[in-house]
Amino acid sequence: MTTAERPVDGATFARLMAPFDPFETRPEIAVAVSGGRDSVCLALLAHEWVRGRHGKLIALIVDHGLRPQSAKEASETARTMRAQGAESVVLRWTEAKRTTGLQEAAREARYRLLGEACRERGILHLLVAHHADDQTETIAMRAARGSGPDGLAGMAALVETPDVRLLRPLLPVPRERLTATLIQRGVAWIDDPSNLDQRFERARLRRVGVAAVRPDDSRAGEEERLAGEALDVLELDEGVALDRNAFIRLRVGLRRRLLSRVVQGVGGGDHPPRRDRLERALERMADPADRGKSGRGADFTLSGCQFVLRQAGDGRRLLWIVRPESGRKGRQPLIPAAFFACDPAAATHLGK
Repeated sequence: MTTAERPVDGATFARLMAPFDPFETRPEIAVAVSGGRDSVCLALLAHEWVRGRHGKLIALIVDHGLRPQSAKEASETARTMRAQGAESVVLRWTEAKRTTGLQEAAREARYRLLGEACRERGILHLLVAHHADDQTETIAMRAARGSGPDGLAGMAALVETPDVRLLRPLLPVPRERLTATLIQRGVAWIDDPSNLDQRFERARLRRVGVAAVRPDDSRAGEEERLAGEALDVLELDEGVALDRNAFIRLRVGLRRRLLSRVVQGVGGGDHPPRRDRLERALERMADPADRGKSGRGADFTLSGCQFVLRQAGDGRRLLWIVRPESGRKGRQPLIPAAFFACDPAAATHLGK
């Protein structure tokens, strides 16, 4: 059995959720459930995860009303969720449907309804079931449209919205593993025929296949391992600390995006740092000449942030401490939690 065919177990899902910490002591989370295999699988795994933390999950099921059988399917999905012990609510899109751009309108309505439902219930975390295959398709479609580097980065694992934190814990997981998980558990799902409708770009892409651009099993396994470990990045009272060796092991594109978001979040800027300055910072952080070196000789600044290389208290690691420059106040929410694991006691582990 290959990595792509193995069911997702509770321990694996816990590793996928770890980068999104911290959660409440007894977290309340919502999962967007369409009734398809991906979202049903996510709901089951998330329900087990939240029960282990003595929290609560609610399945939010959106009935778009675009097909005659949609109301029946929404009710069936709600029953499936209740049978698994999860609370469920059906949200209905009752507004007039336009004739053009219907998929985009449905998507906007879906996220609006989900956000409103979370806000009304005081829920901070909304999980959606985008997975590795969805990510591959998204990148392929954006590439066909001539997207730049940011677009080709694909969907973010975490998005901060005015209502909720939108989490995509399954992004490293191929769809086959979700199917295998439901088959192993004997749980049924509903296939949406619109996923095969050739009027839509994503359906056309699935027909011709995206296997040629999908990572192989070994690469997928490595990406999942990195997601499980997150980055060894610690959140401090002001700023973050990046494990130097963990950082330079990442692919250069991921290093670039991570550093850009950290700098914007910690420094409090309205825009990411300039590309040339970002590249110089990346070179400096990975320069072999700095290996094992700490102290003022390795320090530098970038876009309102001070970078200080220090040895961790355990004596085994070098950490880049990234803090706002004097007189600046950072905006921590701009840093995606998916990029770091928070440790409330982090400061006690850092060398002075």
